[in-house]
Amino acid sequence: MNGWIIHKKELGENFEVQRLVEEFEKQDIKVRVVNPQDVDIFVDRDDRKSIIVDGEPRKLPDFVLPRTGSGTTYFIKAIIRHMEQLGVTMINGSDAIDNVKDKLYSQQILGQSSLPVPKTMLVKHPINVNLVEKNVKYPMIIKTLSGSYGSGVFMVEDRKQFRQLMKMAELSNARYNIIIQECIEDSLGKDLRVLVVNGKVVGCMMRQSIDGDFRANITRGGEAIPYQIDEDIEWIGGECARLLNLDIAGVDLLFDNDSYVICEVNSAPGFKGMEKYTKINVAEQMVDFIKKKVGSK
Repeated sequence: MNGWIIHKKELGENFEVQRLVEEFEKQDIKVRVVNPQDVDIFVDRDDRKSIIVDGEPRKLPDFVLPRTGSGTTYFIKAIIRHMEQLGVTMINGSDAIDNVKDKLYSQQILGQSSLPVPKTMLVKHPINVNLVEKNVKYPMIIKTLSGSYGSGVFMVEDRKQFRQLMKMAELSNARYNIIIQECIEDSLGKDLRVLVVNGKVVGCMMRQSIDGDFRANITRGGEAIPYQIDEDIEWIGGECARLLNLDIAGVDLLFDNDSYVICEVNSAPGFKGMEKYTKINVAEQMVDFIKKKVGSK
């Protein structure tokens, strides 16, 4: 069995990729880290030779694990789709990556199935401030449609801040796409990261900001502690992965009184913090699943 990990950086520059390579090697699975910039594809009747890496035709791998997440460009998606058409097992597939790359679309899918999602509104130009304020109360959360590690997420507490942020967005990119969400105040500065593999929650931790930031991402300096997985976490995590067609998913949950609200879902979740704070071997869990999925074909 051999596979590819699609990632933009070199081996050793990313914790998750390094850990996955280590676990694949432990199980005698050959894996190659492939930078999408080194790949060329073309359509030909001899499809088995239609993938070129570093200028040379390559034998198709048994599986591909994309690790580009919200940074998945049209070109990377074309590579993934091309290999899907050739029968290569993708973890996760192109449709699943599309589902979560667009934060509004993923909220629509989950909300239509009655899962707990925050009230969300797509900004329409020109912005009708009165309409926004009528439907979403301050403080409110402003998000770009694509982003990760807490980037592109802002909180505004009043009309003045809201107008200033929208004006700045218009000046930087007149065609920007932004969503507005209600602020779940019980969860300011803390949230849950839930890791789902093959529909099952394999780990959960509570992330906490230590500098007063409303975002709790560890990559922004937050800390975390293990969190007990209850029935609601198990159900919400599994349903998010099922509805969004994700083999592997990172589900971020917000605290809302005695329940949870889905913040967002990721197709290439980071797990450095999960391994550090919960002592769960996440990479091994992923590799075990991939081995079973590919072996069952």
